[in-house]
Amino acid sequence: MSRQTRMYIPGIPAHVVQRGHNRKACFFADNDYVLYKEVLAEALGRYGGSLHAYCLMSNHIHLLLTPLYEDSIQRIFQHMGRQYAQHINQSYRRTGALWEGRHRGSLVCEDNYLLACYRYIELNPVNAGMVVMPEDYCWSSYRANGCGAVDDLLTPHQNYKDLGETSKERCFAYRELFQTPLADQDIHDIRVATKTNRWVGDARFQERLENALGRKLSIAKPGRPSLIKK
Repeated sequence: MSRQTRMYIPGIPAHVVQRGHNRKACFFADNDYVLYKEVLAEALGRYGGSLHAYCLMSNHIHLLLTPLYEDSIQRIFQHMGRQYAQHINQSYRRTGALWEGRHRGSLVCEDNYLLACYRYIELNPVNAGMVVMPEDYCWSSYRANGCGAVDDLLTPHQNYKDLGETSKERCFAYRELFQTPLADQDIHDIRVATKTNRWVGDARFQERLENALGRKLSIAKPGRPSLIKK
């Protein structure tokens, strides 16, 4: 399956992944994670983005965010590349690229994939065998979304807000989602969409994207599982 050009549309959530160069570490100490979050907060405010979920792994990052402008995500990552990478190179007396080329991202259908994407992102440390429970990992958004911890980086998506009328109700309902494993097909769709810079959603979501972009979108080639659910 060929990799398409990234596309971001204002108001539509996107799952964005960026890996360390040659899959090497991009965080080396707790202070690095703290600084990354500070620089990210600055970039979100400056270039227009609402962050809903994130996970900072040792050699890659996952962000689920909604851009305010067409170029918001591109400019956010350019800012991160300048500010954070410069800090790492200076702090550890290293040279060369910190990140593996350009970030990858996929548009996410709110109706049937958004909360699955929340879970996919926050379960990364568990699936990697780093922790037993998602709340045991301190560099993700789970403690805020699932336990009510304060995290100024986050702007809850409406789908998350709809889980309950109060913060306590929303956190409880969100934790309940984690009692059921993600469907294998959902995991496959999310991974393939991000890897190939496609979208993840149903036929109505594809039509919505086509209307927004003013052009037809191709789907996966025959012989591979389609991202468009029937």
